[in-house]
This record gives sequence, C-alpha cells and structure tokens, in this order.
Amino acid sequence: MEAVEKKNGVDTKRITVRISEDDYERLKYWSQREDIKMNDFVQESIHHYIRYLNHDLDLPDATVRRLNQLVDVIQILSSNQASLERTVIRGFESLMGMTRGENYLSDEETGEL
Repeated sequence: MEAVEKKNGVDTKRITVRISEDDYERLKYWSQREDIKMNDFVQESIHHYIRYLNHDLDLPDATVRRLNQLVDVIQILSSNQASLERTVIRGFESLMGMTRGENYLSDEETGEL
C-alpha cells in the first residue's frame, strides 16, 4: 500500500520493501558510512542505478583524457600497420614480377642509353 506525503514541498510516496538480513546490514553499513539516512541512501541508489542503465556515467576528466589518448594511439598504430601492409605487398609484387621477367631492370643491356 502506498501513502502520499509531502517532503520539502514535493509529493513523496511511502513503499514497503522486503530485503534479506544481509542486504539490510549492507544498507545500514553504507548509509552510516556515507552519513545519511537509510531512506535517502535507497533513494540515491535508485537514481544512481537508473543513470547507470541509461549509460549516463560521470567519468572523471583524467579518465576521459586517457581514453582519448588511447584512441589516438590506436588510430596511429592502425595507420602504421596499413602502411606496412602496403609496403610488404608491393615488395612481394615486385619480387614476383622480377621472377617472371616482367621487370625493366632484368632486360639485357644493349650498350645504348
């Protein structure tokens, strides 16, 4: 059964929740540790979990900068790897062309320039 109350000018509803003894002890511990009432801790926990589900996470600035730095490094490595791949492929194509005799460098010299 829900009851409507006014708290700081805001309509609030009272609900009854059943939790295990372990969960109750954790709730008690963390609310005392954060120095807030258990009711306020539960409300804040609900808000936090909804933000988590919506992927609305507050990442510290240092974390965001580090992630951006890592993304840049990965892009540079990807570009370098693509360049290396092109170089190796072209090198093997040149070697294959030389073994087939399709290279101007393997033509016999006639003495003319």
